[in-house]
Amino acid sequence: MLNNKTILITGGTGSFGNAFTTYILEHYKPKKIIIYSRDEYKQFVMANKFKQYKDILRFFIGDVRDKDRLYRAFDGADYVIHAAALKQVPACEYNPIEAIKTNINGAMNIIDAALDCGVKKVVALSTDKAVNPINLYGGTKLVSDKLFVSANAYAGTKDISFSVVRYGNVAGSRGSVIPFFRNIVKNGGKELPITDYRMTRFWISLEQGVQLVIKALEEAKGGETFISKIPSFKITDLAQAILPGCEMPEVGIREGEKLHEVMVTREDSISTYEYEKHFIVYPHMEWWNPDKIREGGKQISPGFEYSSETNTEWLAVNDLVELLKGVEMH
Repeated sequence: MLNNKTILITGGTGSFGNAFTTYILEHYKPKKIIIYSRDEYKQFVMANKFKQYKDILRFFIGDVRDKDRLYRAFDGADYVIHAAALKQVPACEYNPIEAIKTNINGAMNIIDAALDCGVKKVVALSTDKAVNPINLYGGTKLVSDKLFVSANAYAGTKDISFSVVRYGNVAGSRGSVIPFFRNIVKNGGKELPITDYRMTRFWISLEQGVQLVIKALEEAKGGETFISKIPSFKITDLAQAILPGCEMPEVGIREGEKLHEVMVTREDSISTYEYEKHFIVYPHMEWWNPDKIREGGKQISPGFEYSSETNTEWLAVNDLVELLKGVEMH
């Protein structure tokens, strides 16, 4: 599907962009991969990392806030993966207008540029924090998700689809607790602080995140939200997997932090279908055509909620020990 196609990744110098670029180069023969981001140094590092592919990699310095620059970058692009965002919860709380400019206004610019430049598919990366948001980052991503879903309604006769993929913090990413715990151990610490002993999370690797985006590119018809079926774990078990027998003082939940990750809400259950390895939340809107529902799925029961707290698949300490061996820091 991606052979001889031009793929553009916003925020492409991040951990996802690097992993996605690696996957595409290993499994397809793209015409061109365009990395669009603000950080010139990260682009320099990434260009050196993939220097053997310099004939097909292009690097654009630009911000999603800059619509004119997006139009230039999108020229000739077939597929767009929108990974750019302000993601740090405290930073978004302290700089709310900046979060809105990037996460909401930026999403609007992506949509306009894609519609006007002949892009065929757009996949936007979302987060569990957009579900029942309790912080500004989650609030801006909820609005962003709504914009991308609704973009399908005003695409008119244009041959384009917009879809969303949703997952939590990737294992080993800068936003996950794993590098925080490992850094404590590296510096000789004997205690790993737990904000709340009840806390649970979903486990998703960077590779699984990439594969979910590939699935959306292959299957999306427009308006879907794709969610992987993945195991849960207890934060206390993760601490024990990283430093067996450690003390775990409970330090209190941080501002904007949730006890559990929720990927599908009870309200979303009326339009959610379960497949072998993922869920799809379809639009529950007047313009949506039910004929677009993909075969092979089963509509979930009303009131169902996909939460890390009530998940049916769990990782024990031993499972986490094994998985951590393959987790690199990003």
